[in-house]
Amino acid sequence: MLIKLLRRYLAPYRGHIAMIVLFQLIATAASLYLPTLNARIIDEGVAKGDTAAITSLGALMLAVTLAQIVGQATAIYFGARTAMGFGRDVRAAIFDRVLSFSTREVNQFGAPSLITRNTNDVLQVQQLVMMTAFMIVQAPIMMIGGVIMALREDVGLSWLIVVAAGVMGVIIVTILLQALPLFRAMQRRIDTLNRVLREQISGLRVIRAFVREPFEQERFAKANADVTDVSLRVGRRMLTFFPVVQLVISASSVGVMWFGGLRVDAGQMQIGQLTAFLQYLIQILMSVMMSTMMLMIAPRAQVCAARIEEVLGTDSSVVPPLRPVRDVVDHGSVRFEDVTFAYPGAEAPVLSNISFAVAPGTTTALIGSTGSGKTTLINLIPRLFDATEGHVLVDGVDVRDLHPEVLWNTIGLVPQKPYLFTGTVASNLRYGNPDASDDELWHALEVAQARDFVERMPGQLDAPIAQGGTNVSGGQRQRLSIARALVRRPDVYVFDDSFSALDVATDARLRAALRPETADAAVVIVGQRIATIRNADQIVVLDDGRIEGIGTHEYLLATCPTYVEIVESQFKAEEVA
Repeated sequence: MLIKLLRRYLAPYRGHIAMIVLFQLIATAASLYLPTLNARIIDEGVAKGDTAAITSLGALMLAVTLAQIVGQATAIYFGARTAMGFGRDVRAAIFDRVLSFSTREVNQFGAPSLITRNTNDVLQVQQLVMMTAFMIVQAPIMMIGGVIMALREDVGLSWLIVVAAGVMGVIIVTILLQALPLFRAMQRRIDTLNRVLREQISGLRVIRAFVREPFEQERFAKANADVTDVSLRVGRRMLTFFPVVQLVISASSVGVMWFGGLRVDAGQMQIGQLTAFLQYLIQILMSVMMSTMMLMIAPRAQVCAARIEEVLGTDSSVVPPLRPVRDVVDHGSVRFEDVTFAYPGAEAPVLSNISFAVAPGTTTALIGSTGSGKTTLINLIPRLFDATEGHVLVDGVDVRDLHPEVLWNTIGLVPQKPYLFTGTVASNLRYGNPDASDDELWHALEVAQARDFVERMPGQLDAPIAQGGTNVSGGQRQRLSIARALVRRPDVYVFDDSFSALDVATDARLRAALRPETADAAVVIVGQRIATIRNADQIVVLDDGRIEGIGTHEYLLATCPTYVEIVESQFKAEEVA
């Protein structure tokens, strides 16, 4: 998964990668040449007292050092741009894919996990790209070049290179193999911690209302302790890494000085060569260490890449049409034809054999007990789900054949839980129509019975709105959401229990103001209050996913026992009579 992800999203940066390799090659070649120059200064200058040789070789050494600095800095520059661009592109790809998901896929992954995958997981892979550009490209060049240069200095000590590199490699690989399962566990536990924290922040008022702070503190402490535990276990595995590397380097240096000293004493090599060989051995071992740095990051990056690919490889269950319809003739109509819907793996369908039509200029209300399928039914209109059987038609065309943008532009949805975005009142109202004028915004606010409280807000249309609309009340959020739909001027209005937070008087005024605004549109209302829906052109009564009755308020009172029960639960028997 990691290689697949890197190959796909690093392809646009081939030029940058070529520059990284080129300048890392220059920097490494310069680094490898420095010990040789140092050896020559010792053997040809210091040992012989040749000041001119020391001066000329010293000047050359400075020039080589400058080349190393320039090469390394340039490689880091291109590496940083590549890594940052890679992270940006992957985050954008995940975001675009999540936007294409239906509600089914979003629920499958869960919001906390999707956030973690688009932030922490991408960051881990991005760090791998950065480390590769900074060190890992350099490591094999330095390792191979160091071996060649060391052998040029003295072949007799080459066995020390084999022993030192082999011992270091075996120890480090053993450590990393133990750490790989822990990296997988760490990502899963971070998901859990994010989920718990998100739930607690979102439900803070409920927690306080039921005095559940101790329970939630304990739940968070457990999730936090799980992350801490696995992090400590990873840390304990990695704790031995640097001491082992340092031990091998120190032992190798002692070995080189011991056996090299014997060869110098025997006249088989010079002091400068011994110094250069020791520097090359350290460079070789450092390159091994840099390679293993990648092995430290790669296991976790591999886990993160698999999680990223899981999102990128998941196709939406709402498939875009192959030949999308863009032009429609029958504007402002909705029709359900023998629609059945079941969630994957469910024993029974949520909706069964649903058939009714909403004509332009009419209002259809849906009512039923909790869990009767009302919200699921209206979610089929904007195609948040696809019907398992049957057809849902908007403007006379099956929603599965309509171009997604045409479908969404046709519908003005006010969800059951109104959500406002960070910004201002105006930016939220213009969400569906960026070109709307201030006069249009004020008109929509007036219809939605929201003008009075917006005028009292500091800044009015420019008044700030917090994330989720938490700085306004529930009723104000509902009215602003209704105004947002009105600004769009769609052909189909869908109100999913959008009047529940309003008092009876405001509800009545709002519905009266809506009638002329929606005179040419199809209106679908999900309601719980009889007062909200009784004047609808037709009322659809749902029970356990089936239609129990369709008709006007008076007709259903005479023919539908389920509707009568709902009415009796809200009004006194004499009022019904």
